[in-house]
Amino acid sequence: MSERSSVAELANSLRAELNRYSPGGKLPSSRALVERYRVSPVTVTRALAQLAAEGLVVTRPGAGAFRAEPRTAAPDTGDTSWQEVALSADTATELVPRAVDASGVLVTLAAPPPGVVEFNGGYLHPSLQPERALAAALARAGRRPGAWGRPPTDGLPELREWFAREIGGSVTAADLLVTAGGQSAITTALRALAPPGTPVLVESPTYPGMLAVARAAGLRPVPVPADADGVRPELLEAAFRATGARVLVCQPLFQNPTGAVLGPERRREVLRIARAAGAFVVEDDFARRLVHEDAPPLPAPLAAEDPDGVVVHVCSLTKATSPSLRVGALAARGPVLERLRAIQVVDSFFVPRPLQEAALELVGSPAWHRHQRAVAQELRSRRGLLGGALADQLPAFALPHIPYGGHHLWLRLPDGVPEAALVAGALRAGVAVAPGRPYFCAEPPAGHIRLSFAGVAGPTEIAEGVRRLRTAVDELTPCPPAAGGAAEPAPARPAPARSGPGQIHLTSTGVTGTLRA
Repeated sequence: MSERSSVAELANSLRAELNRYSPGGKLPSSRALVERYRVSPVTVTRALAQLAAEGLVVTRPGAGAFRAEPRTAAPDTGDTSWQEVALSADTATELVPRAVDASGVLVTLAAPPPGVVEFNGGYLHPSLQPERALAAALARAGRRPGAWGRPPTDGLPELREWFAREIGGSVTAADLLVTAGGQSAITTALRALAPPGTPVLVESPTYPGMLAVARAAGLRPVPVPADADGVRPELLEAAFRATGARVLVCQPLFQNPTGAVLGPERRREVLRIARAAGAFVVEDDFARRLVHEDAPPLPAPLAAEDPDGVVVHVCSLTKATSPSLRVGALAARGPVLERLRAIQVVDSFFVPRPLQEAALELVGSPAWHRHQRAVAQELRSRRGLLGGALADQLPAFALPHIPYGGHHLWLRLPDGVPEAALVAGALRAGVAVAPGRPYFCAEPPAGHIRLSFAGVAGPTEIAEGVRRLRTAVDELTPCPPAAGGAAEPAPARPAPARSGPGQIHLTSTGVTGTLRA
């Protein structure tokens, strides 16, 4: 049983017993609760903290936990209906209403109920996170001289130097700003590069969080179709010409959700097309540190090949470490850097120094390289396990591309399997998947789902999650009854044959084929 489910179960048990104590009455000691429920002291502490957050108990250091006094009647909340008029009036003159739809982001952030297999996650499972190394780095960082003082607004020089070396080329620390993760960096970049009401070109499909940021800034996302080699240059050139856009947002490496890598020829074409259009390319290099063990040498970031300031580069440590290590970087050249700097300072002043110091301690320690190797091995193994389970249980689901980096697989649903119904049915069956619709800013060509193999506990959960997903599919596609009235068994569904460069084959033992370099 996971620590989180143990905490939830203990909290439920204590909540049910609270009526046995009078208001202000003392609950059993932590030691007694550990012995009674056979859980760890950490579980007891977290369960009591949860009840305290709900206002049901009060904890007093050195004294114990007590049932909280009854709450007084809630104050009148007032009438907020006037806000509907005020908020609607603000959008009357906007070319693009800045309504924020966070549903596509919340799918990967919301925690499903206990017992649900989380194929919808956007981060490494706690078992894959370098928790001990992070704890040690944070402890060392807290003891550094000046660690709790105000950092430079651009970020610690040593951390900017590290990010610059990681990007490569002629990028230097002077071209960098330390940011509070990748999402914050993308927000800053779009606000700096495009005024409200203007178009911004995006890959289709693409990351829902970026679409939400663009729309919240009053921008109009315009989709440019992509395939297994990334965004298609001929369509990109046509989109720039048709819209007059001055910004393209792309993920050249392990694109989310397709896992595609922008091919060598297309890399040059994308930069040429953007330069000719007088446009910027926002390069979201979010998954470089999620490379799989069997990957070929990775292409350098676009920013390393761009001396003219076309590329605004975004990267982060978050995906490869922990959701709470929100430390990233923006790299840019020319006058745009000053605009990026000004927006970041106005929005957040700076990234907290203890977090920057901890990031420095982590990437400078031997544990960092061990962690990267371990994650690369585990992601390769999990990718194969998930692909094999899908081939065995759901061979009709199309897997058009095998990524050799990132943390998920992108599946096209068979005709006749409605996406929304499958997502809902899967959750009822005990597995959470990410629907494909939020990844498109226009009408999607077909139903899709995204399955993360990094956010689950391990091989057992991968197998069980696919089994539950098969149950949900079977409920949507029941076998027709035979002439005698009994349901016939479903015929064996052969794996779709695929061949050619970059194509794949699904087999009962795993996924095989050619990985594109």
